[in-house]
Amino acid sequence: MPTKGGSRTMKRTTAKTLAFVTSVMMILLLLAGCGSSNNTPSATKNNTGATNGKTDTTSEPAAKTTLTLMVGNSGTTLEALKAVATEAEKKLNITIEYDIKPDGTEGDNLVKTRLATGDMSDLLVYNTGSLLKAVNPVDNFLDLTNESFMADVLDSFKTVVTVDGKVYGAPVGSSSAGAILYNKKVYGELGLTVPQTWTEFMANNEKIKAAGKTAVIASYKDTWTSQLFVLGDYYNLQAQVPNFADDYTNNKAKYATTPAALRSFEKTEEPFKAGYMNKDFLATTYDVALKMLADGTGVHYPMLTSALDSILQNSPDKINDIGVFPIPSDSADVNGLTVWMPSGLYINKNSKKVEAAKKFAEYFVSKEGQDIFASKVKAAGPNVIKGIELPDDAYEGVKEMQKYFDEGKTAPALEFVSPVKGPNLENLTVAVGSGITSAQKGAEDYDKDVLKQAQQLNLPGW
Repeated sequence: MPTKGGSRTMKRTTAKTLAFVTSVMMILLLLAGCGSSNNTPSATKNNTGATNGKTDTTSEPAAKTTLTLMVGNSGTTLEALKAVATEAEKKLNITIEYDIKPDGTEGDNLVKTRLATGDMSDLLVYNTGSLLKAVNPVDNFLDLTNESFMADVLDSFKTVVTVDGKVYGAPVGSSSAGAILYNKKVYGELGLTVPQTWTEFMANNEKIKAAGKTAVIASYKDTWTSQLFVLGDYYNLQAQVPNFADDYTNNKAKYATTPAALRSFEKTEEPFKAGYMNKDFLATTYDVALKMLADGTGVHYPMLTSALDSILQNSPDKINDIGVFPIPSDSADVNGLTVWMPSGLYINKNSKKVEAAKKFAEYFVSKEGQDIFASKVKAAGPNVIKGIELPDDAYEGVKEMQKYFDEGKTAPALEFVSPVKGPNLENLTVAVGSGITSAQKGAEDYDKDVLKQAQQLNLPGW
């Protein structure tokens, strides 16, 4: 029979044994845990979050970043942006919410109000040129000057989104030009070549008139269409007077007293005086003028190349008959396009999601982003990003424009580089183009017209 002391000894021995066994089991459990680590080849996690071929239900997907984008609703820009945003969401995990603004003055006022109240969207599609300067981009938009994705944007576009030496916008869409739209089929029939000078242009007009066709189509029923010989001639003006925009803005240069500027009013006057215009030009509308051009009853139409969209819609079988050449100067050495630049994409400087906005902008101006955008909207002019080629189905007229971009023979229209534009220009050019007023008088009246507008804008020197 065991003694009392022996019993105590046995209890102590048993306790030590249990402690040892427990320690061993704990070590084994720890080793087993390490052996099941995802760092071992037997349990490698793939990029989709699956472990050993099974979905890892414990990992959370990365949260999407939502950016707001203010943009107008007219034309095809919105749908093209949506197409780009759909792909950007897949690649960047960024989703876009659209803040639709009205067009025109109402939209301009809304942008100014939202900026003033600190309620602007993360991204904004808005005007370039003088209207951009009116919304104080230095305080409101992110400086993109040194962003790598801006390296391939053409300088001609950067000019119209630059304020105080800083670049604030990326291009949205293609350019367009103020030029001469012409019927290539009739040119071929009459053996004409694209004129390099104004004298050659007028000689072509004479041959067209002799063939019983309208040489220069005018659609003064829609008065805005009368301005193109003046507005589209700016490349020629800038080439001869490089400082005109600055001097004009500072009240140091005038249309009536600058020969190269006056010349654009003379070009408005001369086709009428020579009898090259359609007889019912005061009753002719824009749409009728485009049909005349497409049908070949009229051969030249000074117009914005955005008109190609309307020709495609109304006369699709004739669209490839329409070409484009610049408004000729008086010298073959001066020959280039006056360009209307696309809108800009701006990043709200005060956004809390600036880095995500920059990533979206970078994707948008990439070749992939631009290809997607171009698949939804037909270009009215060459792209303003290097390396973005025109698609094979681009308008023939737009293809003719490309060489001027490649050679650097383009200039933004005056309204993009100066805030001075008189509201009565279209009525004055109707008067000059109808022979009611001389070119000299029309230029003098326009100088008076811009005086009122410059004073309303409180521009210095006026």
